[in-house]
Amino acid sequence: MKTFQTLQDLAACVGQEVATTDWITITQEQVNQFAEATGDHQWIHVDVERAKAGPFGGPIAHGFLTLSLIPKIFAEGVEVVESRMGVNYGLNRVRFMTPVPVGGRVRGRMKLISSESIDDKGSVQMVWEVTIDLEGASKPACVAESVVRRFR
Repeated sequence: MKTFQTLQDLAACVGQEVATTDWITITQEQVNQFAEATGDHQWIHVDVERAKAGPFGGPIAHGFLTLSLIPKIFAEGVEVVESRMGVNYGLNRVRFMTPVPVGGRVRGRMKLISSESIDDKGSVQMVWEVTIDLEGASKPACVAESVVRRFR
């Protein structure tokens, strides 16, 4: 984890890759729980036997499950001591380039694109390019522009 004292210290990293997380293994249990939570029970995710004969050779994680790892990536990647909280403000762009097989390992890489003041208390809105790598793959599983507001 990369630790910054202030939001201004972090803002000085605009244009740089700030942090890379440890690898996270995607399990069938996670995929099944995500299917239950979202109602997306497509066979390529939850029917292990049928998925073995499918186009990916086994079950794959939902794209939105991969995307939903972004809060974990932030929690494990960056800490700002003098920030009382951060909130998800949305996404500008998301692309899913490589399917994530169950049992595959992913990690997040965080590049700070911009940081702009949003109030007179030192709070900021930051845009991050979050790349979710799939171990052993030539292309990332996902690349997303995540907009986050951090409050002082």
